[in-house]
Amino acid sequence: MSSTSTTTNTVSIPTTSTVTTSSGYSPSGTPTQYGFFFDQSRCTDCFACAIACKNYLRIGPGPQKPLRMLQWETGTFPSVRLNFLFLTCFHCANPACLSAAVSSGNPGIYKEPKYGAVLIDPAYASKLRDAAAACPYGAIAYASDDPSAPAAKCDMCIARLEQGRKPICVMACNTRALDFDTMANLKSKYGSVAASNLTGLPDPSATTPSLIVKQADPKKLLVPYDPAKVLQLMAKRDPLPAVYTDSSQVTTIQNGVIGRAAPVIKPINVEEVVTSSRCDDG
Repeated sequence: MSSTSTTTNTVSIPTTSTVTTSSGYSPSGTPTQYGFFFDQSRCTDCFACAIACKNYLRIGPGPQKPLRMLQWETGTFPSVRLNFLFLTCFHCANPACLSAAVSSGNPGIYKEPKYGAVLIDPAYASKLRDAAAACPYGAIAYASDDPSAPAAKCDMCIARLEQGRKPICVMACNTRALDFDTMANLKSKYGSVAASNLTGLPDPSATTPSLIVKQADPKKLLVPYDPAKVLQLMAKRDPLPAVYTDSSQVTTIQNGVIGRAAPVIKPINVEEVVTSSRCDDG
């Protein structure tokens, strides 16, 4: 297990407190941008972060998930991997949802400068379908496909930040796969690892997500063995016929056999939200 990540409960609070609307930043000077760090090597996909998020926001079981944990399989024997991805609003420096809201004349999305959080104005929560469609991370969540359904998303646990505490998802992670701080501090602590380094995530150049990712470590062969011999042994079930006669039946997998062969970053409807992130409702 990686040993690069340590998490404390507290977070330093900047002094500026001006809040802006979808028209853009209003304070003088450069706003401070906070963000997330995700260590894929440490994550076990236990769903603690997603469950804690829903509990904290008092959202019941169902498709409305401000935080999703995605799981998908890659590779074949002897090199199989189960991949995990922490997916929420990454409070982009140049949020596509905000641009879409501005273009449609909807002030329902705004970016506040104290933490750089991208937030929803509850008064406009049922009029944000254009903003949701623009987000490359599918971060704006709905309880149904009804066009008038109100939207919800990660708010960076801004109420906790105001108390000097980190987001609930970060503190719920028992393997310390998550961290939260200013982007400057995260880069100093973990290095400037681009969010695009993680397979499946969109190109970050357009929106500049406030995310640093440490990709899963390469697999290590801890106990040497002969894969060809293992395939021979696996095929046998004497006195019954062999499970397979050609090892390529195991090492080559047809398209469609694996239920989750790739992460679904941007679901097209609430059904796809549920099927692509099942088991994280608590």
